[in-house]
Amino acid sequence: MSFFRPIHHVFAPLADREQVWLAFKILWQPWTWKRGPAHDALERELAKRFGGEAVLFGSGREALLAILQSLKLKKDEEVIVQAYTCIVVPNAVLAANMVPVYVDIERDTLNIDIDQVEAAITSKTRAIICQHTFGIPAFTKRLREICDRHSLFLIEDCAQMLPDKNEPRSIGLHGDVMFCSFGRDKAVSGVTGGAVVCRNKDICGELKRLQQDAQSLSLMRIKHLLHYPILYWIARPLYALWIGKAFLALAGRLRLLVPIVTSAEKHGSMRTTLHRMPDSCARLALQQLHKLEAINAHRRNLTKYFFNESTKRGWPMLLGVTPDLPLQKFPLFVNGAEGIRQRLKKHNVHLHDGWTGCVICPANADGECVGYKDGDDPAADLAGEQILSLPTHPTMTIKQAEELVVLLAPLLP
Repeated sequence: MSFFRPIHHVFAPLADREQVWLAFKILWQPWTWKRGPAHDALERELAKRFGGEAVLFGSGREALLAILQSLKLKKDEEVIVQAYTCIVVPNAVLAANMVPVYVDIERDTLNIDIDQVEAAITSKTRAIICQHTFGIPAFTKRLREICDRHSLFLIEDCAQMLPDKNEPRSIGLHGDVMFCSFGRDKAVSGVTGGAVVCRNKDICGELKRLQQDAQSLSLMRIKHLLHYPILYWIARPLYALWIGKAFLALAGRLRLLVPIVTSAEKHGSMRTTLHRMPDSCARLALQQLHKLEAINAHRRNLTKYFFNESTKRGWPMLLGVTPDLPLQKFPLFVNGAEGIRQRLKKHNVHLHDGWTGCVICPANADGECVGYKDGDDPAADLAGEQILSLPTHPTMTIKQAEELVVLLAPLLP
């Protein structure tokens, strides 16, 4: 059914024909890789869209670290984060010499449980990081009220959801700052890069200072980042054959591909050096940001399709999922989720996405290194075990969604 077109989450999900062609052209213009007009143009576009001053850094995790550094908080003060999250979030908290405090999630939104937040606040708490998991909006208005009562800083993590003009919800509006990632599997992709949008003049000034002091990525690293969409474009249609797998394995051995999460990061370590977002990656991100409405419309179409099929078939959806959301992925809660993913692989369907089988993702990350204790957050534990996510990214087609539903039908109760 999908032999030469894999259904997947992670094989360059935003690398469409336009991005691949642009990356190829940029590869032949190395004098533009580090600095150029796209960097400032991307900042202006973000500021225009989200109302504030935008500051770019080398990745989303660096953008978060820059926020925490700009607050100039004391060592060992606390930041509340949700338990179902990526290890790079608590890594940034630890790199800023602060302590991550985990709060469980709500099952039906996969976002931080508002009712448990206040119980986690202590005299050392200084900030709350609010994550919009898979594009499901968190209750930021209620979090804003809690932060105002306790004089806390609210940081919105928009790595998995960038609202467009058709999104009526208040994502990005209630936080003191919001940050986003332009990683390869986010709302829009520059392969790497991150941004902070800030409305506080003092903090904006400090972020600008940190940006001015940031280092440039090496030309070799930028070159490898630009390889990513091109190499996966070549490998994707061949992945079901040994050729595609061997091709990517060889690219990895030759270090032509930059890992999303490094081995050191998986063990709780993050360098405190901040980097400037390369202009080459800003060009890629800006290209996709200009068509955010189209990307989100595509995500909404797939979300609506999966929502309607799940409703018709009685599949176990989350109550926080509605058919009008531009979800980054469509989550179901099922028993035996891992077994289903394994059975689908023989059909060239790859639903592993790093958020399965774990509370602190990816699954091979060491949660203990970032202060997480297994069993402390039962809703997050259950999510790691039972989440079965369906792709909604721009290179996933409605036809593939229909094929996936046919394959899933006999496997789901």
